[in-house]
Amino acid sequence: MSLDKLRKKIDTIDDEILNLLNERLELALRTRKLKPAVHDLERERGIVARLKARAAGWSILSGEFMERLFDGIFEESRRVQEEPLELIGFQGEHGAFGEAAARRFNPELIAIPCPQFSDVFAGVETGQLDFGIVPVENSLAGPVTLVNEKLVETKLKVVGAVRHRVSHCLLALPDSKFEDLESVYSHPQALSQCRDFLAAHGLEGLPYYDTAGAARMLASERPKKSAVIADSLCAGLYNLAVIKTGIEDHPLNFTRFLVLAREPKSAAGAKHSIIFSTPHRAGSLFSVLQLFAESDINLTRIESFPLRSDPRVYIFFLDFQAGAGAAELGDILAKVKEKTTMLKHLGSYDEEVCP
Repeated sequence: MSLDKLRKKIDTIDDEILNLLNERLELALRTRKLKPAVHDLERERGIVARLKARAAGWSILSGEFMERLFDGIFEESRRVQEEPLELIGFQGEHGAFGEAAARRFNPELIAIPCPQFSDVFAGVETGQLDFGIVPVENSLAGPVTLVNEKLVETKLKVVGAVRHRVSHCLLALPDSKFEDLESVYSHPQALSQCRDFLAAHGLEGLPYYDTAGAARMLASERPKKSAVIADSLCAGLYNLAVIKTGIEDHPLNFTRFLVLAREPKSAAGAKHSIIFSTPHRAGSLFSVLQLFAESDINLTRIESFPLRSDPRVYIFFLDFQAGAGAAELGDILAKVKEKTTMLKHLGSYDEEVCP
């Protein structure tokens, strides 16, 4: 290898070390609520002893270096665990649109990636995460069925919402040229939303499990003549170059995210969300909707899904603007309860809208 190639390989390794150190600190933050104290000297000694034994099998690594290195890691881990940091989970890798929405909701929260939507719910339910943020609908693709099904089952409350504009970027390795690109990796939905752009430039779309995951893969594996479609946030996280911006076929592409917590928001927000089911007879849904019309309450979303455990039963999701006070709100919910077989008030919250 030439000196330049060796240095590029070292740079790639350094980036991966940075990613892994960040991931380790995030996991340490999640353990904070599962153990009696931050400092666990016995575990630290055990880790160092295990790694020193492994280092003995290599010709370069020394046990003393491993001890110095991990003493610094342990010190930083204790520091972040002792700070009053709050965690918000999102589905996907760092740089996903869920993380961008989380930053818009509250930039002071520590965004924690989760493999699946169910992991976001479980993390909040068990107390490892203070908040979770999940997508419920997209202006082009429609409702996110898996998330809406989980909302029926969970006891979590909605404490916020973010309507995030999805703007896709074409990202590539820093030394790449647009005219040399042949393949583009991304989530199938992102590829679909940029179909016209890909076709116009003769680029082959290759599906990947996650937009941000594709960006991380590109940075670490460096496939030739390849790029990814992802949020611009991924460029800084994975040292990629922004080749093109706004490549989506439809500019008015929004995803609506709900923010979840174990306890409801203390102060009433501008919006409310409820889930309900009605008796299986003609006019039952109309009788519920009529209550809102008579109370001059504006509905902003209504969706229906068959109950997974019993497809004959439909669940309705309803969002409405809550201009009334607590007494008036309680009155309308009491009236809805009389006409439904199941009613769940998900919460009262305010909604951020990304321009």
